[in-house]
Amino acid sequence: MAPEESAGTERLLRSFERRFLAARALRSFPWQVGEKAYILRLSARVSPLTFCALLQTLKHPLCVKHPPAVKYARCFLSELIKKHEGVHPEPLDELYEALAEVLTTPESTQGHRSYLLPSGDSVTLSESTAIVSHGTTGLVTWDAALYLAEWALESPAAFADRTVLELGSGAGLTGLAICKTCRPRAYIFSDCHSRVLEQLRGNVLLNGLSLEPDITANSESPRVTVAHLDWDVVTVPQLSAFHPDIVIAADVLYCPEIILSLVGVLRRLSACRRDQRAPDVYVAFTIRNPDTCRLFTTELGRAGIRWEAVPPHGRQLFPYEEHSEMAILQLML
Repeated sequence: MAPEESAGTERLLRSFERRFLAARALRSFPWQVGEKAYILRLSARVSPLTFCALLQTLKHPLCVKHPPAVKYARCFLSELIKKHEGVHPEPLDELYEALAEVLTTPESTQGHRSYLLPSGDSVTLSESTAIVSHGTTGLVTWDAALYLAEWALESPAAFADRTVLELGSGAGLTGLAICKTCRPRAYIFSDCHSRVLEQLRGNVLLNGLSLEPDITANSESPRVTVAHLDWDVVTVPQLSAFHPDIVIAADVLYCPEIILSLVGVLRRLSACRRDQRAPDVYVAFTIRNPDTCRLFTTELGRAGIRWEAVPPHGRQLFPYEEHSEMAILQLML
């Protein structure tokens, strides 16, 4: 194989690996590039070797230790078999053996998603297999959490040696990435749903971090807390007790009622001052409905909270919907 073809194959395999580890929708995989069926042309030239290499994504150490949802693995293998059959008349036994193994594995309502960090570390999350579960959407990772995490990894100084309060932490992706790479002094994950808080605690421990007041915690790791925080009833003294230097939130602008609650808690956070300074605030969101975004900025204006858009960051580190329009606002409390 020519060097450029070898490099192309390697890029293809890494792209599949990142998407599979994160359990992204199969339609997002690079089954073809442009109008050319790239993977099919490539595999036809190198016989079944490319498909065997793609099959190895199932045997990645992260997948072996923290397997994805059974249904997802089954769908991935079925698609891989279909693509293989489209270019090779002879079946590939390894694919069918892997599918048979998956078919005998009991299904669960939870599965794992893993995200590779530039440092070589990774974040692994146990998540619900359903978008809505237990009456909440907070048991899965949404794209704005990935987008905010990417910005944080490019802006570590904003978090270094500071206390971070995250509002509506969900599955915990953003906070875990920050804890592993940005060296915060302390990190408070928060949510108001009991099932989300339970899953959050599990994901913190799954990633090798300790929860306060664990006396065995590594002194080099941030102090990590998972807190119940109801935006509608939390008071200024309760918020002040967190001593936040920086407050972040991702994908929390999904209905008018939530926006009003969020602006209310931001107004109370403006009274939480350390050294006469209110915390820095960053809110990331996917622009699904422009009216929802306008409502948020309108309510910020009514509350006297100034804002400005954060410039888009450099490169995409995590696999998410590339055509989604996302934004981060910096708020001045």
